[in-house]
Amino acid sequence: MSTALIIIAALVVLIIILNFAMGKQMVIEHSININKPLAQVFAYLKITTNQDNFSVWNRTDPDRKKELKGTDGTVGFIYKWDSATNKNVGAGEQEIKLIEDGKRIEYELRFFRPMKNVAKSAFITESIDTNQTRVTWGFYSPSKFPMSLMSPILKKMLGKDMITSLVELKKVLEA
Repeated sequence: MSTALIIIAALVVLIIILNFAMGKQMVIEHSININKPLAQVFAYLKITTNQDNFSVWNRTDPDRKKELKGTDGTVGFIYKWDSATNKNVGAGEQEIKLIEDGKRIEYELRFFRPMKNVAKSAFITESIDTNQTRVTWGFYSPSKFPMSLMSPILKKMLGKDMITSLVELKKVLEA
């Protein structure tokens, strides 16, 4: 067997091992403590359009086209976006799937551009004391080959944006 075939076989085996090591699900979660009561923090987070005030992604293209369907802050509300000028913002929609009052808000994210994908997101709130709330923002996405090989890089990039957004959320709520 030639050296080239051995190298190719070794690379294929390495890619297969890396693919299994990365897993089939990308999970990113970050938390921040906010000096406000749980009820106040939860009421703010429940309104999806408030993400325009703190989310890095929502703020990247303030001129993107938005379409709102349903009643914001209720299950079934859909926030659609479409950016004609920023390909990184792309197009998609976010639907509220579950609200556990004072505890959890779950979303389904449907990305249409630049890459098709369906993911889940959640805000989880917990009272630390009467005037302090911990907010955890989670992002959960299937990780299929070959994108699974990029999972560590994507987790780092998305995680950085989530942390920046949570810091901005804290500023907004504590102002």
